[in-house]
Amino acid sequence: MTRSAKLYQYRLPMDSGVILRDEKLTERVGFIVELHENGQIGRGEIAPLVGFSLESLEDAGALAKEQLALWVQGEALCLDRLFPSVAFGFSMAELELSKGLPETGQYQAAPLCTGDPDELIPQLNAMPGQKVAKVKVGLYEPIRDGMLVNLFLESMPDLYLRLDANRAWSKEKAAKFAQYIAPSLRGRIAFLEEPCHTPSDSLSFAIDTGIAIAWDETLQQAVRRDDFKLEDLTGVKTIIIKPTLIGSVQRCINLIEKARALGIQALISSSIESSLGLTQLARLAHAYLPNEIPGLDTIGLFKAQLEVAWPGCNLPVQPLEQQTLVWQSASA
Repeated sequence: MTRSAKLYQYRLPMDSGVILRDEKLTERVGFIVELHENGQIGRGEIAPLVGFSLESLEDAGALAKEQLALWVQGEALCLDRLFPSVAFGFSMAELELSKGLPETGQYQAAPLCTGDPDELIPQLNAMPGQKVAKVKVGLYEPIRDGMLVNLFLESMPDLYLRLDANRAWSKEKAAKFAQYIAPSLRGRIAFLEEPCHTPSDSLSFAIDTGIAIAWDETLQQAVRRDDFKLEDLTGVKTIIIKPTLIGSVQRCINLIEKARALGIQALISSSIESSLGLTQLARLAHAYLPNEIPGLDTIGLFKAQLEVAWPGCNLPVQPLEQQTLVWQSASA
């Protein structure tokens, strides 16, 4: 068995309008792990997301170098003891190395609704199966959001909406939002992601309104506990799995399988990975959630792609070799 490895640091320019937790993101910086074994290559992305990941980019890079040195020596890595972003990057590289990732990906996206329902119709008509779109709520007054969502559902009787509030509302504001959505239309809200500041208020909102909710940040916080059980996150229809923030591929697969057993929908979603990592997530989604539309429509936030192009995207592709090589094994 012959092993060698490299670690690249990439920098990709972002669209000028990308705001994360009230801060402008001008470039996306991360690492690409490249594993070589017996003529095969496997890659994975390690890219902590500022404002969301607990680990810093520097700490993730230092840990990645340490783990690469162990891997080259033939040691098996204990991925679930690593930072989530590092565990995800290494596990994805190992999966690709072992040919465990299908070549086919789930690249379909739920279009974003902003204002005019008529603008959405051509995109929805082109979608096979269920018509699914999404709306960001919580950025404006809840009354405005409620009226907009109601308009979309009323205008298109076969439309299902995914809503994301990012914990923007108090319990009172969430209730105000729901008041402006006709009870007969609420069943076509596929889910409302994290409506309230606290999970308990979100659960109360779901019970009071009959609007299904989804866990995103709540799931991320829960999986960090040693005694985590998905059964404890009751009362939701959907869990949003962001591997960069959750951990290894196997941990994500376990969550998908447990959710299925509990009758909970699971979706794979992006943490603004580069096109290289994003396409791998699409392939993972195709393998384990082939009938679900993942939340991977973030390539438009970039001004450039990395090594692997996202299907249908015309942004320039920067080769991996043009990025900074920050570590390599002696025989790489």
